[in-house]
Amino acid sequence: MSILDLFARSPFKPMQEHMRVVLECVREVPPLFDALCSGDSAALRAHAERIHELEGQADRLKNDLRAHLPKRLLLPVDRRDLLEILAVQDSIADTAQDVADLLMQRAMPVPDSMRQPLIELVRRVERACDQAGQVIGELDELVEIGFRGREASRVEEMINQLGSIEGETDRLESSLIQELFRIEDSLPPVTVMLWYDLIGRIGNLADHAEKVGNRVRLFIAS
Repeated sequence: MSILDLFARSPFKPMQEHMRVVLECVREVPPLFDALCSGDSAALRAHAERIHELEGQADRLKNDLRAHLPKRLLLPVDRRDLLEILAVQDSIADTAQDVADLLMQRAMPVPDSMRQPLIELVRRVERACDQAGQVIGELDELVEIGFRGREASRVEEMINQLGSIEGETDRLESSLIQELFRIEDSLPPVTVMLWYDLIGRIGNLADHAEKVGNRVRLFIAS
């Protein structure tokens, strides 16, 4: 289905389609780290290549949407606000690709004491992105009821839950960083530096997801 077909159905369908592809990209991240922890280089490469493919799809959808989004919308939302949400959604896919690139550029041994907290963090980050996707999936109904009433309250609670999930990822990220700090003397300095960078990028996925929810919250509050 083309971007114009999506616009014919709803001005928000292209936004939701873009988010769908972004979430497909994010869902490749946990198996990417499973492959890293198990030392399966073939699976690691396969998941990294799939992330690249999906990030490219997300980019094409983003560019098409920007090109075809009307200058003026007969809706209670501003074109600029929609483009800002689109940009934040796209940053999720971009960050997933950055993570995949980093893992492909250099062998990253996973210390035993970091494996379980690393997988916990990655899966919680995926949950945050899924929650943001659910929020975006409600845009049609929010517009129909003018961002008011019971539906708006329900979506606002979903956004609150997203904030709680992101807070949990912050705590998991902090715990993992503390463990890395504890063992860093046993690792090569370059490896330590790359792990700090990688952990930060993983956490950024949840940060971007929360920003998506907060942008929608502004619609409800306006």
